[in-house]
Amino acid sequence: MNLSAPFVARPVATTLLAAGLTLAGAVAFTQLPVSPLPQVDFPVISVIAQLPGADPETMAATVATPLERQLGRIAGVNEITSSSSLGSTRITLQFDLSRNINDAATEVQAAINAARSQLPSGMPNNPTYRKVNPADAPIMVMTLTSDSMSRGQMYDVASSVVAQKLSQVRGVGQVAVGGSSLPAVRAELNPTALNAYGIGLGEVRSALAASNANRPKGLVEDGERVWWVYANDQARSAAEYLPLIVAYRNGAAVRLKDVAEVIDSVQDVRNAGEANGRPAVLIIIYREPNANILETVQRVRDLTPFLTASIPAAAELGEAMERTSTIRASLSEVEKTLLIAVALVILVVFVFLRRLRAALIPAAAVPVSIITTFGFMYLAGYSLNNLSLMALIVATGFVVDDAIVVLENATRHIESGMDPTAAALLSAQEVGFTVLSMSLSLIAVFIPILFMGDIVGRFFREFAMTLSVAILISLVVSLTLTPMMCARLLKQKPAGRDGGFYQGSEQVFETVRAGYGRSLSWALRHPRLVMVLLAATVGLNIYLYIAIPKGFFPQQDTGRMIGFIRADQATSFQAMQEKMSQVLSIVRSDPAVDLVTAVTGGGFGARNSGFMFIALKPLAQRPSALAVVARLRPQLARVPGANLFLVPVQDVRVGGRQGTGAYQYTLQSDDLDALRLWTLRLQTALQSVPQLADVASDQETRGLQATLVIDRATAARLNVTAELIDTTLGNAFAQSIVSTIYTEKNQYRVVMEVDPRYAQGPEALKDVYLRSSSGGQVPLAAVARYEYANTPLSVNHQGQFAASTLSFNLPEGV
Repeated sequence: MNLSAPFVARPVATTLLAAGLTLAGAVAFTQLPVSPLPQVDFPVISVIAQLPGADPETMAATVATPLERQLGRIAGVNEITSSSSLGSTRITLQFDLSRNINDAATEVQAAINAARSQLPSGMPNNPTYRKVNPADAPIMVMTLTSDSMSRGQMYDVASSVVAQKLSQVRGVGQVAVGGSSLPAVRAELNPTALNAYGIGLGEVRSALAASNANRPKGLVEDGERVWWVYANDQARSAAEYLPLIVAYRNGAAVRLKDVAEVIDSVQDVRNAGEANGRPAVLIIIYREPNANILETVQRVRDLTPFLTASIPAAAELGEAMERTSTIRASLSEVEKTLLIAVALVILVVFVFLRRLRAALIPAAAVPVSIITTFGFMYLAGYSLNNLSLMALIVATGFVVDDAIVVLENATRHIESGMDPTAAALLSAQEVGFTVLSMSLSLIAVFIPILFMGDIVGRFFREFAMTLSVAILISLVVSLTLTPMMCARLLKQKPAGRDGGFYQGSEQVFETVRAGYGRSLSWALRHPRLVMVLLAATVGLNIYLYIAIPKGFFPQQDTGRMIGFIRADQATSFQAMQEKMSQVLSIVRSDPAVDLVTAVTGGGFGARNSGFMFIALKPLAQRPSALAVVARLRPQLARVPGANLFLVPVQDVRVGGRQGTGAYQYTLQSDDLDALRLWTLRLQTALQSVPQLADVASDQETRGLQATLVIDRATAARLNVTAELIDTTLGNAFAQSIVSTIYTEKNQYRVVMEVDPRYAQGPEALKDVYLRSSSGGQVPLAAVARYEYANTPLSVNHQGQFAASTLSFNLPEGV
């Protein structure tokens, strides 16, 4: 039985079938999603909890630990890491690749609810979760700038309008807004005036809270009509708070303006953002795990005109950085390479066959096989990415082999005098099993890749499947379309009718064949020398395998970089702003840099740290990203008291812990002191290795701390409790939120703290007075003294153990 006979006998049907499959593949090509790599992200969920004013160790013990116990019971969790800083804890859960992230999110919410009774009662909100990996680079950074609006007003627009709409975009996992905070009324108290009047901080707080209300007031009616009752119970601006009566002294009213400066400002003054030298609010967009970057960014861009129309005309919404342009450029290059590969294969076939009709047969088989494979990719849910296109480039050399085998055998029979149709049928029958065995042997090479597990298996599974399917399609084409074309295109050629090209190339081939024959004869006469050369070649390959640099994935140059700014641990926010300006000036001056945005403070790390997002110019106008980093490194080292760690953005990111380098090493211990000791020792040792650069640790244990030592006996005698001391200090120095202003669009806060001019260093504690339960004013210095100490700025966990991560980069060429 000859499987090719029906197709040779029905050339029109065979041609239409091949054309139909090719057309289906071409249509599928236009519908395939585009991405840099196969979508193999681990399902990751980030849980965030806040307790304003709590130090990192308190956050780790009272917030992170109870949540970790409940979250650790969820099935399929591979890794739990947490980072606790001042007033905030972030817990990152990484699940098995097989877990559905939506199902995992449901279990995470249940675990948070179960842990709620074990969390501190003072938490303003329940912990929340996001389906986002905090270690991922953002897919897009947008900026909001204005020549007339304040940072607070821009932040209000960004968080209330822009971020809300962007969060609804499919594929967006989180939208972080930084560079300022919501507008607020700030009451900055004068402790000297308060002490002179004998007014405690708690009295001011109570007066502020009582002056702002928003309760239902009901209605009145007279039988026929109804009136809803309203009141101007909301004080919305600083001017409305100035006449507020705080207390009465000697029969006279003491107003808020007598003891404080009240201003319209922002809720948190310790944050800042900048975009190319202009004050800006940054809108940082992260994707959900497994969301397609290009599609998500395109959806955001489609929404941009609506967002621009929704914000005030004085605000400018811009795009500072996105990751799709470099992805599209790299895929365009790969697609060009695929076309060149197909053209070269057809050209080589023509050069060796030296007959146009014969060359048309494999020239048809190659594109039919490649284009039809796109249809399979669409049905399998694959994407056009660097690995799947690379599989097709590799397949170009494989898919032509089957057609050439059938073609050469048919040509041999025709040259011996057989009819082309009979020759095509006989050729397919003779080499059908050979073609089948060739294709299956090629596919067998990729079977181990199909069974590889974890993220490496997921990466190359799409590569292996695409290549295998292309080979199978070429097998079918070689037994159907190729024999039919052989029967119709190949003709018996009379002797001596060969053209000049054929005769000239024949002489070249004969010369090459003669040279090969001489080299083969020499090798057969010197078998021992040939074996020695073979052994030397094998040995050289073993040595090169050992010596060649190894890594998980090649370092990419995406044209985007993230900078982690870290100043000395005792650096104030004001000093941090100055250092960030110096660093930004150096980075912007580099000729390879196109756009730079930066943010510090707020929800973007400690007061001594910040983030920088850098877009480089096109690759044709600059050196590699690593070369740019190497060029900037010595200049940045001259900024005293601050470091900028630059990391090129990569499409592959494994793990949920964010670091300042491309490589990370994590230490774990149940003894926090031992962990800190050995982290310092290992960091010092790594810094001495010349092959490493930008060695840094996320352990920051040298922050300055003023520890109050309470004299409990004296405090008890004066009716002062530890809770009163904590509450008074929080009212004075923690930007306490004392009231809420409700508006139609948003909710704004009334913030109370001591005027920063009277809070310069620990010496300001001597001006703090406590309102004891007996009504008297007790100076804090009478019941406590302060001592200087060091404090950690963050406490990290991995699983149930304390953890520290060392990050480093490899210089270019290492």
